[in-house]
Amino acid sequence: MAKSKATKIFVLDTSVILHDNNCIRAFEDNDVVIPISVLEELDNFKKGSESKNFEAREFARRLDKLSEGSLISDWTSLGEHYGTLKVEMNEKSEPNACEVFAQNKADHRIINVAIQLSQAFSKRSVILVTKDINLRIKAKSLEIMAQDYLKGRVLAEVTSFKGRSEVAVNDDAIIDKIYNQGFIEFSEIFDEKPLANHYFILKNGSSSVLTYFNPTSGNIERVEKRSAYGIKPKNAEQVFAMHAILDPNIKLVTISGVAGTGKTLLALSSAIENRANYKQILLARPIVPLSNKDIGYLPGDVSSKLDPYMQPLWDNLKFIKSQFKETDKDFINITNMMEQEKILITPLAYIRGRSLSNVIFIVDEAQNLTPHEIKTIITRAGENTKIIFTGDVNQIDSPYLDRLSNGLSYIIDKIKDHPIHAHITLEKGERSELANVANELL
Repeated sequence: MAKSKATKIFVLDTSVILHDNNCIRAFEDNDVVIPISVLEELDNFKKGSESKNFEAREFARRLDKLSEGSLISDWTSLGEHYGTLKVEMNEKSEPNACEVFAQNKADHRIINVAIQLSQAFSKRSVILVTKDINLRIKAKSLEIMAQDYLKGRVLAEVTSFKGRSEVAVNDDAIIDKIYNQGFIEFSEIFDEKPLANHYFILKNGSSSVLTYFNPTSGNIERVEKRSAYGIKPKNAEQVFAMHAILDPNIKLVTISGVAGTGKTLLALSSAIENRANYKQILLARPIVPLSNKDIGYLPGDVSSKLDPYMQPLWDNLKFIKSQFKETDKDFINITNMMEQEKILITPLAYIRGRSLSNVIFIVDEAQNLTPHEIKTIITRAGENTKIIFTGDVNQIDSPYLDRLSNGLSYIIDKIKDHPIHAHITLEKGERSELANVANELL
């Protein structure tokens, strides 16, 4: 093997490539090794319309282009300012992970590659990179350094960003002024300009007012409590979330919170309230099948297969309809919108390549999306489109994501001070006393 100038060697697992097809250029001037077992596993993912299938195909194209005129079984340059890449054919080592763990599987052969490289390059750091926690633990048990794929991960404090603050003001006249004229200049309260569309509860003793910083006017403006299609916000944070969804200048809204805080219900009711400004309301949830089974094993057509996963959205829609009598105009409007596909549930798997114009797009359980999937969805937005992501970063079903690497945390971190974005964390449960007890004690 030709000696590389890079200081480290990173061995990549299949999960990393399925997370980011351009991962080989995420390690600066260090060297990257792809075990042959990884390519074999990727071959199983090349067909399909899900994000992982797209990632597998794109990576194959990148590798094919890189191999033009060279043999990637030897160290191949990744370009200026990058290191080199090699596909490692030799998956034998001593100790042999397949024997240690008594199973000849791809994960163990990948560990073997890391072991033999650490022995061949004893003066260099060899690190196995994988999003599979169990694989990292197994590698470390054999004294191989292992880490998560760090690109796209956010700082821990980002997950505590609430999008709202409670501020004590010393002058009661400030609150009166906001009630009388609807706004004040931010400099009357703050030394520095607040984050765009950040919400504030201004308090002086028993007096208080709900406000937000409008990045367009540069003022702290009053936020009035209002209802949306029969749904009334029950606390200040719900008032803020509803305001963000109904504000036409805010094109991207992120709402996080535990179960029962009203994320999906507020998003859906506010979207219906605002229906006159859009042609369609699209609803979606990422599909994370149980027991690692793809939805293909379920009977029926695409709609039938999706129904079990989309039932929470239907439940919220039924709850909104239940606020009215069947003869009420509002009840009939929702029924007509569903029949005319003005309200439509759509699979995220088919979103790539589409252009979404004049729609409100609600993506529920967004914490189960990768940063790349979040970006793919947002880049589909055409003229007059609003996107709402809701989710709970502490309730992640995907085995390769966590509270710091999921798409919802990522988008909040990257766009939290942009004038077209607003974020609200909902903390107070409003579903029921039983649900609140479960969240707090279980």
